[in-house]
Amino acid sequence: MNQFFNLIIATETIESDAQQLDVTVEELQRICVKVNAKIVRQPVLQLQLTYQITLPSQMLANQLAWPTWQQARVGFADYLWEETCLECFFSGDTLSDKAATEIQDAEPYIEINANPDGRYALYKFKSYRQPATLPPTPLYEADGHTRASIEWTDNINTQDIIQNPLFAPAAYSLHYYERGFNVPLVELPNQKYAIANTIIEQIHPCVILQLGETTLYFASNHASPPDFHNRDYWPKFVL
Repeated sequence: MNQFFNLIIATETIESDAQQLDVTVEELQRICVKVNAKIVRQPVLQLQLTYQITLPSQMLANQLAWPTWQQARVGFADYLWEETCLECFFSGDTLSDKAATEIQDAEPYIEINANPDGRYALYKFKSYRQPATLPPTPLYEADGHTRASIEWTDNINTQDIIQNPLFAPAAYSLHYYERGFNVPLVELPNQKYAIANTIIEQIHPCVILQLGETTLYFASNHASPPDFHNRDYWPKFVL
């Protein structure tokens, strides 16, 4: 079973963004960002997230900062949102030490950041942007000492596949990029899942694309101004 997300570009600054990138607003609106979420059980129970980005022109592809995946770079790193970043937020009730479901915080949630080069970070918030420290508080595993991590999937070398659509102008091409990673899960009664001690009730995949000095924001729905942390715009988790 899969849950699909079509992410759209935030439009508050789209006209100035297009001007900075020397493209049309329509070209920016044709950028296609999709995310597929699914539960995988082998070799262990995980949530698999696959991010697919398609750029509609060579001009945009030339400016996109999409780093090559490197095994040596895999590990925890802060401030990834300042670059091209694959993100996902999760919210829901927390599990008590007795494994019973109860609300311990006002609105706890988890943020995952992943750079295409292999770096990642998982953060834990008690409520909206709280605690407000920078960098945010890391998410820890059950032992309270080990930072939570992701596992990159086999598509790590898939990037910049150029496709020329039939009957399209010679200058028109599609540039395709893909990365995916798995997040460890805990299976609960009543067909529910948890990441660390947070039951997943909402899921919010989103993407930041850095093109030159211009930053573009993509989500299934946007606050105004764009704010990935605003839970009013997060879809329900239905897996």
